[in-house]
Amino acid sequence: MIRQILSLLACTASIPAILSPAPAHCAIAAPETVIQFDHISVQVIGKGSPVILIPGLSSPRAVWDGVAPGLAKTHTVYLVQVNGFAGEDPRGNLKPGILDGIVEELHGLITTKKLQGAALVGHSMGGLVALMLAKTHDADVGKLLIVDALPFVGSVFAPGLTVEAVKPQAEAMRTQMSGLYGKPFPEAVGQAIARQNALKPESQVKVAAWSAAADMRVSGQALYEDLQTDLRPQLASITAPVTVIVPWTAARGGEEQVLGLYRGEYAGTPHVGFKGIGDSGHFVMLDQPEAFNAAVLAFAGS
Repeated sequence: MIRQILSLLACTASIPAILSPAPAHCAIAAPETVIQFDHISVQVIGKGSPVILIPGLSSPRAVWDGVAPGLAKTHTVYLVQVNGFAGEDPRGNLKPGILDGIVEELHGLITTKKLQGAALVGHSMGGLVALMLAKTHDADVGKLLIVDALPFVGSVFAPGLTVEAVKPQAEAMRTQMSGLYGKPFPEAVGQAIARQNALKPESQVKVAAWSAAADMRVSGQALYEDLQTDLRPQLASITAPVTVIVPWTAARGGEEQVLGLYRGEYAGTPHVGFKGIGDSGHFVMLDQPEAFNAAVLAFAGS
C-alpha cells in the first residue's frame, strides 16, 4: 500500500493499471469452505490453532498462496478477501465504512467460530485492519504480524502530516479511482506502478494483475478510508504482541533508515518488535518468499 500510494501520486493517476485477469481465490488444492459476509469472504483451510490472513488494497487472497499451504499443515487458516477485489461482487463495499465493516465482520467470525486469541497477519491495508481489530476487540487477537503497514500511512508523504492535511488528496484520489471503473487504463502506467510495489519482474506482473481485477470503486473508497485513519493515538491500548515486517532496499535509504521510520510511527505500542527483510518491495511475500515464509511460520508457531 505505501509504495502504491506514492506511485499513484507520482503518476498523477490514482489507480493501478489493467494488465490481465487475476485468480479469484487462493490456489490451494481441495475445495475449501468459504464464508460470505457483506464486506468480506473468508476461505478456510487446514486444521489447528487459528491464523487469520488479511490482504491489502486491491489484493486477493491469492497473495498468500506461497505461505498458506505450509500454515495449513498445523493451523486452521482463515484467508480473508475484501468483496470487490479479485473480480468478486462488491456487495456492501459500494458505500462508506468499508474498513469498519471489515473489522466488525472479522469480530463476528471470531465470536461465532470461537477463535478468540487468534494470530492475525495483515499486509498493507490489511495490517491497518488488524490493528483496528486489536484496538476495538482486544480479546479477539492473541498476536499480530503486520506486513509493511503504518498506523497512519500519511506519514510517508511528509513528517507531521495529519488526517485533515491529507484529506484533499485522499478525496481527489478516491474520485479519480472511482471514475476509472469499467474503463481501460494505459498499460505503461500500470507497469510503472507495479515496479514501485515489487522488485522482481514476475512479482510485478502479479501485482498489476491483482490490481486490474479489483473494482476501482471499492479500491478508491478503501484507499480514502485508509488515508483518513490514524491509529497512533490508540496504539497504547493494543495489548497483543505486535511484530512488524519491514521490507527495505538501499534505494529507500537502507535498513536502519527505513526501520527508524517504522519505530517512530509505532512508538507507544506496548509490545512491538520489528523484522527487516532486505532487497524487497512492498509485496515482500513475492519478492522474498523464503524469508517471508520463515517469518510467518515462526510467528504462527506449531
